[in-house]
Amino acid sequence: MTIKDITDLVEEIAPLPYAEDFDNVGMLIGDPKQECSGVLVSLDTLENVVDEAIEQKCNLILSFHPIIFKGLKKITGKTYVERVVLKAIRNNIAIYAIHTALDNSFQGVNTRMCEVLGLENRKVLIPQKDTVKKLTTFVPAEHAEALRKALFDAGAGNIGNYSHCSFNVEGDGTFKGEEGSDPQFGKKGQLHTEREVQVGITFPRHLESAVLKTLFAHHPYEEVAYEVLTLENNNQHIGIGMTGELPEAMNASEFLQRVKTVFKTGCVRHSEFTGTPIKKVAVLGGSGAFGIKHAIAEGADAYVTGDLKYHDFFSAEGKILLADPGHYETEQFTKNLLVDHLRKKIPNFAIVLSVCNTNPVKYL
Repeated sequence: MTIKDITDLVEEIAPLPYAEDFDNVGMLIGDPKQECSGVLVSLDTLENVVDEAIEQKCNLILSFHPIIFKGLKKITGKTYVERVVLKAIRNNIAIYAIHTALDNSFQGVNTRMCEVLGLENRKVLIPQKDTVKKLTTFVPAEHAEALRKALFDAGAGNIGNYSHCSFNVEGDGTFKGEEGSDPQFGKKGQLHTEREVQVGITFPRHLESAVLKTLFAHHPYEEVAYEVLTLENNNQHIGIGMTGELPEAMNASEFLQRVKTVFKTGCVRHSEFTGTPIKKVAVLGGSGAFGIKHAIAEGADAYVTGDLKYHDFFSAEGKILLADPGHYETEQFTKNLLVDHLRKKIPNFAIVLSVCNTNPVKYL
């Protein structure tokens, strides 16, 4: 099994095209074609994590955060980033980061936050824009069903909780094969009319290459007429943050105690109590101050995230309870999520959960 075989499995739940533009995801160090001896899954890639990979005989570190975030002009070992890069290269260890691709996955970071808090009826808090595309093509009527099936099998036709969705209009198509053509229908040099079906079908953005490859492979025409448009529809399963509901409402003190307990944190920084029972909760792993306005707009009673600054707490404005258990604390379950996914896919392969605590923040 190669390193790429492993990372392809990761991208099943977190396709890289949905990572944020500012991010640095994917293979950071190493050869994807190299045979993989084992995978160490960690939240961060620090020197002690590389040492752990060496000890566990893993030549791939699957890290949530990217150790290389900005361009490196020198690699001399002067900084902790440079030391990690040097040690990984010297020991032939590949490093792959998933970060905001997993943040934007419905099976990712925020789902685990909802799970530990016991939230039900989960929905994406901030849907990512431009993730739904539409293919329109024209196919001879007798070939329409086979083409639709092939496109469905390639992952097209999914809208929210529905699959096998398409729209079909029957009509007459005309064409004349000119010099150099080899028409499958009609004769070269003669105007031909063919009963056709216009097939319209949606698909998620990351599948565009696979969908078009399927179209060309299963369409009977020598020249395939088609167009691809980006739709305004929100994809219910792609976006950052999440909302959910507690089975029973709690008062603010009880809720904050639950946050402190399940996130195993030394303290929870929070805004002033609103006097409203906590029922609907919004979450966003990592640095989530930008999500406050979205949580309020969704009618959440509380918002759990990390890295809130002094003035961020003012923006609660008595409308919502803000709770900050810490950046690391809100993302700590990510490595368990990835380990669980890979062990289900390849149960007999060496998938190792890192035991290193990479949290740089300490509590007195």
